[in-house]
Amino acid sequence: MIVPALIQVYTGNGKGKTTAALGLALRAAGRGHHTYMAQFLKQGDYGEHLIVRRALGEWLRIEQFGLPGFHHQEHGVAPAEVAAAEAGLAAVEREFAQRWADLVILDEVNTLLHFGIVPENRVLALLDRRPEGVELVLTGRYAPAAIIARADLVTEMTEVRHPYQRGIPARDGIER
Repeated sequence: MIVPALIQVYTGNGKGKTTAALGLALRAAGRGHHTYMAQFLKQGDYGEHLIVRRALGEWLRIEQFGLPGFHHQEHGVAPAEVAAAEAGLAAVEREFAQRWADLVILDEVNTLLHFGIVPENRVLALLDRRPEGVELVLTGRYAPAAIIARADLVTEMTEVRHPYQRGIPARDGIER
């Protein structure tokens, strides 16, 4: 039986979307598969970058396409945010052409769409160009209905309680 490559979506307001995608990348590496992760709306060293440099670089490549700090919706979309996002989508297209990765993760792409930084049809067109045999994961809050409709698996993380609500900031090795 030939097992098809699927499109997965991890969305919702709960913690764990990126972590779930990285868990999948770890599982893929264990089976000898390569993963490419494009992180949108993020900039800086997170724990995953540190371990990739130390141990997983042969199996996992991560590139960031975001600006320092957080996107503030009330300020609108900055041209630099659009340029960073477009650079990320172009990098994913190059990865599709090179065919190094068996698993491609578009981290925070749903949030990117929600903020209107790139149009939905741009990402849907990218899904259409996904090579046969490449598993694709899209993470981020607010997954649009069109993305959910195209997915084979959709998981929604639901926040019940979060330490941030009690004033506990993101912790190294846990949230970042």
